[in-house]
Amino acid sequence: MQLMHSENQQLTTKIADCRRALDEQVRHVINCHFDPEKGTPFWLEYAEKLGFDPRNKIHSYNDLKLLGNFQDEWLRGGPIRRWVPKALADQPIYVFETGGSTGLPKSRISIRDFQIDYEQFSQRLSSKTFPHGSDWLMLGPSGPRRLRLAVEHLAQIRGGICFLVDLDPRWVGKLVKQGKHHEFEAYRDHVIHQALQLLRAHDNIECLFTTPKLLEALCEKISLNKVGIKGIFCGGTEMNAQFHRFAREELVPDIDFIPTYGNTLMGLAYSKPFEQTDNYSIIYYPPNPRAVIELVTPDDPYETVGYGKTGRVMLTTLTEEFFMPRFLERDEAERAEPTEEFPWDGVQDLRLFSELKETVSVGVY
Repeated sequence: MQLMHSENQQLTTKIADCRRALDEQVRHVINCHFDPEKGTPFWLEYAEKLGFDPRNKIHSYNDLKLLGNFQDEWLRGGPIRRWVPKALADQPIYVFETGGSTGLPKSRISIRDFQIDYEQFSQRLSSKTFPHGSDWLMLGPSGPRRLRLAVEHLAQIRGGICFLVDLDPRWVGKLVKQGKHHEFEAYRDHVIHQALQLLRAHDNIECLFTTPKLLEALCEKISLNKVGIKGIFCGGTEMNAQFHRFAREELVPDIDFIPTYGNTLMGLAYSKPFEQTDNYSIIYYPPNPRAVIELVTPDDPYETVGYGKTGRVMLTTLTEEFFMPRFLERDEAERAEPTEEFPWDGVQDLRLFSELKETVSVGVY
């Protein structure tokens, strides 16, 4: 009993420390983006309409409510440079796009954020199943996605080379929407053929990123265990408890399988290490304090749901490069409690927001 009390106390202390670090990150990011000399043009213009200086009013994560909710359409179209902080205007700028499954793709600038996110993720990968010096296969979207460059950077910082396929998920989405199932299957087979060629030609490929649908299609053609794959990290809309079980028990039973949740706007969330007691439920934790996921009631984004309750994902990104407060995502989940490893809120059994299911095409994800 005394040991349990001590452990609870330690966790409570960790949660409080993380909350202080989050509030400190908020203050720093607000100062970066709302500084008249060094800030971001979009946010400086936005501040003029507020009637107050956010640097004087916003001192914690909860204070971000004063800014309202970030609007989807702000990232659709240009000018893209309005999102570049003046302090970073002389740096090489990347622009990444979302998939465009809900309309005109959203665009986000980046300098080093995508590299930092994956450097932090790399620290959580096993050196046994994602060996340093091993090469990678990135079986996922190419084109204007941050994911391609991010996985390539992950391979490089772990001493490997990343092999890539040519994949346009927007074309796949169009084929699905138009009901052209034969064309969809032919394009999927074309992508899988590229992966098979690479796996058979390069013995040092031991690590893989892919999506649930592509992993299943790949495993129909080849034994990943026999070709030497040791670790897979996998993310996409179809990543759920059912697929998680299917992957671990049937598709890749002897390979380290790491579910992930990420997107262009946030970066990459970590999954709780697999435990049988979770019944294959997947629990993600955002890269706090650089990003926060809060689950809110669909009708009131200012009301957080309780632990174990279902809510819509509200995402906040807090970096020197990019500030996005309180953005309502297209996903929903159950709120998960903090853990010793992740002493902040997580999300469990993430899925498409029920009100959007009929309008979103997931394609190869």
